[in-house]
This record gives sequence, C-alpha cells and structure tokens, in this order.
Amino acid sequence: MKQSDVLVSPYYTEKAMNHKDANKIEFIVHRNADKPTIKSAVEARFEVKVDKVWVRIEKDGKHAIIKLADGYSAEEVGSRVGVMY
Repeated sequence: MKQSDVLVSPYYTEKAMNHKDANKIEFIVHRNADKPTIKSAVEARFEVKVDKVWVRIEKDGKHAIIKLADGYSAEEVGSRVGVMY
C-alpha cells in the first residue's frame, strides 16, 4: 500500500474537535493500514513527529487518532487539511 492511500480523509465532528486540546487529530484511514503505516504516512505528509496512534473500527470506516509529539500543533495540521478549529 502506498503512503498516499493510507489517509482517506480527516474526521471532524464536535467530539473529534475536542482532541485538539490534547494535541490530537483524527483521520479515517484505509481499512488495511496498521499503526506503524499510519504513523509514517502522517509524519511524511505533514512533516511532524507522531507520539502515539490509536485505531478503532466503526461503521463508516477505520478511524485513527494521532497524538503529535511536543512542539508540533494538531491545530496547524488541521488547518492544512481544511479542518477549522
């Protein structure tokens, strides 16, 4: 799987927007993507360091919550993908 296929779309609901306080951002990812693949895709695409990745499978797809390392802003990454905080 190519890195460009890993991140499907940003996930922005009111609950997902509350992650920004903890420096987290949420994406819907490819169903076959695993945590290391998601981490490397986010780091390569947005030029940030990822601290931790959580995944869960929902009816609308596989969700990944990405916590960015200190010194990087989830708010700035969100603005680059079109999610306004």
